[in-house]
Amino acid sequence: MNANSDNLIQQSQNVENVESNNTIVSIQSLSKSYWREKFEIPVLKNISFDIPKGEFLALMGPSGSGKTTLLNLIAGIDKPSDGKIFVNNVDISLMGESQLANWRTNCIGFIFQFYNLIPVLNAYENVELPLLLTKLSKKERRERVELVLNIVGLSDRMDHSPKQLSGGQQQRVAIARAIVTDPLLIVADEPTGDLDKHSAEEIMLLLQELNAELNKTIIMVTHDPRAAEKAHSIRHFDKGELS
Repeated sequence: MNANSDNLIQQSQNVENVESNNTIVSIQSLSKSYWREKFEIPVLKNISFDIPKGEFLALMGPSGSGKTTLLNLIAGIDKPSDGKIFVNNVDISLMGESQLANWRTNCIGFIFQFYNLIPVLNAYENVELPLLLTKLSKKERRERVELVLNIVGLSDRMDHSPKQLSGGQQQRVAIARAIVTDPLLIVADEPTGDLDKHSAEEIMLLLQELNAELNKTIIMVTHDPRAAEKAHSIRHFDKGELS
């Protein structure tokens, strides 16, 4: 990882600092249910736990166990039925939709299984997309994009379109896009699920570097035990309950 990557962690965040207790996510009596016609379907049941700053946490469990639902709640994509979620001392469960959209832009970096790159944009343009919502100048955006593409080892591929990149390279572009705003949290949903064994290993090593060298807090959903082994800790879900 490039020594200049320290520049990435200078962006200020519009939330309170929690250095005093080192907890970045606090989940308190959290429940989530969905309704199908007149029937309530519980997905998460009264979950409480904390995630320390700089943690690399893997969430595992069978399909339908609630792990992706929890990830979406932490990322502000969904809202709980009951309970609270504090991120950096901010109760995001109280935010309205417009507040959550702005908060996600500034505080969350997303990594998806299928990359979600824009096919008509090259690697540089895909990474730059989140910065277009900020007040950074064109020069500042270029510096930031070039920095993160260098961090993920793709500085020589910035003019390539997604179809000109391998699956592993596309996921690296997606990771660069996730970290370009210097988010508080990186949430990763099956980041190696669409990759071969070698590419998956490279992506997990990159996530480990981001965690260790940039102190990025990473919350990852995975079915892959080999990917989960790279995390600091593993939490298992079964039928909406945490073990």
